[in-house]
Amino acid sequence: MIYLIVVVVAWAFAMWVGLIVAVFLYPVALLGSTLTAIGLYLMQVRAVLMPDTSAGPSPVLPQDPGKGRDPAYRHYLAAQVWKDWYVILRTASPIISVRMDRALSSFTRSLLTGRQAWFVFPVWLGICGGILSAVVPVLLVGVLIMALYAVSVVAGLLVWLICVGLLRVVDQAFVLAYRILQTCPYPGCYARFTLPVYACPTCGSKHAKLRPDLNGAVRHVCKCGTRLPTTILLGRYRLQAHCPHCDRLLPTRVGRVRIEPLPFVGGPDAGKTTFMALSVDAVHSAVTGAGGRAFFADKSDEQAFRQLRRELSSGRISKTLPDLPKAVMLDVALAGRTGDNRILYLFDPSGEHYTGASKVEAMRYLSHGEALILVIDPFALPDVQNHLLEAERRALSAKGVVLSAEDPADTFARLRNELAGRADGGKQRRVAVVLTKADLLRETTSGRGIEDMSTWLKLMGLGNLVRELEHQGADVRYLASGLPPRGPEIAELLGWLAGLRLNGNLAGAAAPNQTELTAGDARRPWDTKPRPQGRPPLSYLIFRRAFAGAIMVTSALMLVLFSLLLLNTWLPDDDATALDSTAASSLVADPLGPELAGRWKGTVRQSGDTYTVDLRLKQGTPPGAPVGTSKYPKLGCSGTLTLEPIDASTGVTLIREEIDDDPQRTCTPTVWLAMRQTASGKAELELFSEHGGFFRRDTPLATANLSKQ
Repeated sequence: MIYLIVVVVAWAFAMWVGLIVAVFLYPVALLGSTLTAIGLYLMQVRAVLMPDTSAGPSPVLPQDPGKGRDPAYRHYLAAQVWKDWYVILRTASPIISVRMDRALSSFTRSLLTGRQAWFVFPVWLGICGGILSAVVPVLLVGVLIMALYAVSVVAGLLVWLICVGLLRVVDQAFVLAYRILQTCPYPGCYARFTLPVYACPTCGSKHAKLRPDLNGAVRHVCKCGTRLPTTILLGRYRLQAHCPHCDRLLPTRVGRVRIEPLPFVGGPDAGKTTFMALSVDAVHSAVTGAGGRAFFADKSDEQAFRQLRRELSSGRISKTLPDLPKAVMLDVALAGRTGDNRILYLFDPSGEHYTGASKVEAMRYLSHGEALILVIDPFALPDVQNHLLEAERRALSAKGVVLSAEDPADTFARLRNELAGRADGGKQRRVAVVLTKADLLRETTSGRGIEDMSTWLKLMGLGNLVRELEHQGADVRYLASGLPPRGPEIAELLGWLAGLRLNGNLAGAAAPNQTELTAGDARRPWDTKPRPQGRPPLSYLIFRRAFAGAIMVTSALMLVLFSLLLLNTWLPDDDATALDSTAASSLVADPLGPELAGRWKGTVRQSGDTYTVDLRLKQGTPPGAPVGTSKYPKLGCSGTLTLEPIDASTGVTLIREEIDDDPQRTCTPTVWLAMRQTASGKAELELFSEHGGFFRRDTPLATANLSKQ
């Protein structure tokens, strides 16, 4: 029996000790488990977001081309950020769960095996309870981190989308301000478009949507890692452009400067090719003479014009092929004039293309531009042919002039019908009427009066053409062209058609062919700096590490706050301990007794200064209720007194004083008065600035000896 009693007493003592130990182990296990779980989560954050590699737990891959997508990486905030978030949660959750299960199993095996379980059960309960309770703060911290993560991503997306919108507006404003026109110069296409297809200078991949969008605001990143500009002002024109319809090469600087189609319209043997060659040389001479530059955008054009010049020098020009023409692309820029940049598309089809309505319809480039060059062969006009003398006919024949059977009036009628199908009704802003072979025409009787060309054309049967141009409100200029060519006049006419300010002074100052007209590239090619193979885009690295840093800082702050909260909860302050102990004793002060009721006066001593105090206390006042008033005549303030609960065994009456009348603001608004009656019938008074000052044995703010009146 005694043995059983000893065992029971020992067990009860062990349980009591175990409970005390468990009280301290529980917060330790709770805090340790929380730190461990958050640490495991941060390790996964580091594993996913910190490496500078495309491989890893959350691989970085470019989007698959096709279905309207470019072979480029999506912007990090548009796709990869959500994938990274999912991978972090998917990998961290099972790791934390497994680690918790192992800890619970380990402590259970260690503490609850054998007879010792009867004695250490409270310890096991405190430790395992702390581990299980860690789920709550871990979830709270995790939810807070995810909320901040989501808010950061959404805020970043909003800022990024605003940038995308602004860049698009600026890009469109530039296009509208400089009236940028983009068309294809190749036969069988002649398409007009708003955005070319750009080729990556590193790998050659085609990007059909190189503009601010979900792939990036300022830059797109090609699948090879090369960063490509998204707007013209950022340098997109420095990439090689392709037609989005036929995929053939476009001239450099397309989109940066306006393309100006200049079709040469005329019947067979009208002299279109000769006049185009004269125009190219005249423009080149005028521009280079003024310090600008002009060159072909295509090497084949340079070769074709060298052959054409050789034929001109020999006096025998080959017949223009009957195929639809490819534009001769001439890139022109005047020095110091931002607006004087043009890519001229010079279309020179064979005259046979204007002899049938279906052939005219095939030349779709006629519907793109706003300028036109009407080339008129005077010897194709019936009135001129009818007035030629026999000697004039023989002279013209000897010089290789063929009298065409195609009336220019019929050619222009078919052209008018084709242009009438345009949205603007075929109205051209600028029309140049060029009368070729003027040097030969002046040698005939019909050539009299060609200086007033509009009148001359009316006399020679083209009155309807002149009147229609006047009726349409087009700006019309006339030029008589012959040999030797008048370069300055031709350059001024072409400059006027293209919107270039090649005025008379500039054209007149030009020296003929100061430099050879060759093919060239006006742009500075894009400087390719692709990321090394196996590395994600630089923006991915920046965003990932920024998010990783933010998550780590947030987690650390949350852990610090949780630790402080736990300490504050488990280790209460001195005031609370004192008050809790008095409450536990259930010895709360009774209502104010008759021995302290009445009027008390005395002198208060505070930091070498003295002043009187007058207290009036009411008998029977319970704790928490106003018990009387106080006055300080010297200080000119007064207040209300409230009885505070306190352990009766202390022999002290605790009163809170609230100053409610202090016009000169000389008194402390709230103080606590500890009042103890002495054997002589007087009272000692201590004034504290804090509620717990008396319990902590703090130095009083002031002291006084009171006498009952």
